[in-house]
Amino acid sequence: LELRCASDIPMSAIRWLWPGWLARGKFHLLAGPPGVAKTTIAMHFAAIVSAGLDFPDGTFSKAGNVLIWSGEDDPADTLVPRLRAAGADLNRVYFVGDMSAGDAFRSFDPATDIPALLEQAIRIGGVSLIVVDPIVSAVAGDSHKNGEVRRALQPLVDMADRIGSAVVGITHFSKGTTGRDPTERVTGSVAFGALARVVMVAAKASGGEHGSERILARAKSNVGPDGGGFGYTVEQVDAGDGIEASRISWGATLDGTAHELLGRAHAASEAKDADEAAAFLRALISSGVQESKTIFRAAESAGLSHDQIKSAKVRIGAK
Repeated sequence: LELRCASDIPMSAIRWLWPGWLARGKFHLLAGPPGVAKTTIAMHFAAIVSAGLDFPDGTFSKAGNVLIWSGEDDPADTLVPRLRAAGADLNRVYFVGDMSAGDAFRSFDPATDIPALLEQAIRIGGVSLIVVDPIVSAVAGDSHKNGEVRRALQPLVDMADRIGSAVVGITHFSKGTTGRDPTERVTGSVAFGALARVVMVAAKASGGEHGSERILARAKSNVGPDGGGFGYTVEQVDAGDGIEASRISWGATLDGTAHELLGRAHAASEAKDADEAAAFLRALISSGVQESKTIFRAAESAGLSHDQIKSAKVRIGAK
């Protein structure tokens, strides 16, 4: 057993890829509910790093290579168009593919294949960012067990430290966790949030903060300041060759903790939903009496719940 005396260990500063948000050699989480464009945000980060563009706060990024490991979206019709729409240097972006042995091919297995990925990363050199979408795909065992999550992610964390790359894992919020601390809302084991040095969260703001439709906030940081964020919208643009793709348009800088920012976003979203439900019900009964089952069926088709319609009934004074 080797013991290292603290006086023999030279201190070193955090190596930032994006000061305060993305640190080289560290593991990060990007979490949020469905529909807030988390993958599009990650592709925008990849574009910034690959092409040496500016981050949302105007910080310039030195160009570097990017590795993307996606288990949900097709690179050809989804991810590459998003990268191109965000201005990426596609020559610097690499997607993790299948493993091969002779004529046999199999899917990449994070439980056994990180050494092969490390070898390829060293081969291409200059890897500044690694995106894993979703991060639970890196866990071969039970993603709700702390020990299994830590063991599964440690090789990825060690790889990031060795090559000096920031790792961003994308994940969801658990259902029924609205109002709780943002890091506690991350689905699966608490080890995901514990291992991450920085946790970023995204949410819909429904036109709340500075007119932005969504917000990106910093919920936790063990290596720098936490809190604060940015508004953003998602727009559809021509990525070239007649192919449309989603792209992030960054808005104003936001102040406050992630809990406060998400709370305001949730309140704004609820208010917008209530307005929509009231307008829907008022239009539906404007021609006269309707059976309740007809109203609820129409509401369900419009994406409105029974509770929203009942609240709207009280709000507009319907009988």
